[in-house]
Amino acid sequence: MTQQTIWIARHGNRIDFVKPEWFNTAERPYDPHLSDDGILQAKQLAKRLIGENITQIFASPFLRTVQTANEVAEVLDLPIKLDWALCEWLNPEWMPAMPETLSLETMAKIYSRIDLSYNGGTSQYPETWKACMKRSGEISQRLVAEFPTENILLVGHGASVIGTAAGLVGEIAETEVKASLCCLVKIVLREEQWVMELNGDTSHLDNRETTVRFV
Repeated sequence: MTQQTIWIARHGNRIDFVKPEWFNTAERPYDPHLSDDGILQAKQLAKRLIGENITQIFASPFLRTVQTANEVAEVLDLPIKLDWALCEWLNPEWMPAMPETLSLETMAKIYSRIDLSYNGGTSQYPETWKACMKRSGEISQRLVAEFPTENILLVGHGASVIGTAAGLVGEIAETEVKASLCCLVKIVLREEQWVMELNGDTSHLDNRETTVRFV
């Protein structure tokens, strides 16, 4: 029997982590792009996933996650499906309103691997941590049901990495998953039970985050 594997990755390093002053003049301050080292991390992530038989890539519509997913999609020659259910924790203490992002059509002109025919889930601002965990947990459950024989990569944020993992392995993910930048979580279906084999691996990276930072 073929084992299904779900890979969950966080985006690479973001420009406002490297240059905090970027925020002050940014057109979309709550949608930062990857920093130069973040792009390198995404490329190293892509290299790590070669040969893992991934057939589906889903990503949050924020620019940093799209850029990270695009590096993988280019190497694996796959489309990218964008889904708001994978988005950042919409925490009102982090952002005063629903963050502005590029439209899907605009992003698809920049990143041609985006599949505009996919109709993803939704998210609602503001949300509590519990709501974020529920929202991101439900998408991992939905996708494994929709693609039961396929290996899937989910590209999200610190919170949604934890939430999507928790949707499969339970609340243990909230304490066990180390959701650092460009980390990998690997969850495998064994005898009808989801088992977490990697809980935030960064061994594929040259530059690793020593302290997990969400904002």
